[in-house]
Amino acid sequence: MTTGSTVYVAGAGPVGLASAASCHLLGAAVVIVGDMIDERLAQAKSFGCEVIDLKKSATLAEQIEQILGVPEVDSAVDCVGFEARGHGKDAGVERPATVLNSIMEITRAGGALGIPGLYVTGDPGGVDANAKIGNLGIRIGLGWAKSHSFATGQCPVLRYNRQLMQAILHDKIQIAKAVNATAIPLDEAPSGYKDFDKGAAKKYVIDPHGLVRKAS
Repeated sequence: MTTGSTVYVAGAGPVGLASAASCHLLGAAVVIVGDMIDERLAQAKSFGCEVIDLKKSATLAEQIEQILGVPEVDSAVDCVGFEARGHGKDAGVERPATVLNSIMEITRAGGALGIPGLYVTGDPGGVDANAKIGNLGIRIGLGWAKSHSFATGQCPVLRYNRQLMQAILHDKIQIAKAVNATAIPLDEAPSGYKDFDKGAAKKYVIDPHGLVRKAS
């Protein structure tokens, strides 16, 4: 991604919202965020993102075309991972490869795919035998034919933390606002996890000694 790029971010949880804010920081012209939870889409819209409601019957490409005039983006980011669910007739059903396949479809030839969404080598609760050992039905031929580049894996935090801290300290990015960071005491952690599992548009920060709340 570079200045003036168009970007699609799949998933509006804390990782997706942080990714969208980072795309703005890096100079994207348009950042589009897709999700199925209205509250999360509203949060993405609150800091300048275009949004796509994946509950709608229109395809992802069709909704992107409504925003950009073309059914594709320069790059895309998978912020969902192996817990992805289908939509439409497959709504609610685990479809661990659906996001990867969908972003290959809507990323232009020569485009880039970022994959910070979590994938695992083993998932005992996987939907089928392949998913249980981390095998996914990815359309690698499509990615090859379109000359896509892929970047994935855990974030190398030490590579970025100083620059990001400087951007935060000098008000170049309001990351806590973007992800709706919400400090809670330790005894509220169980309810925080329950809310998050339901799709709350918040990044809960457990603050056992009240230091975050005092600072704010």
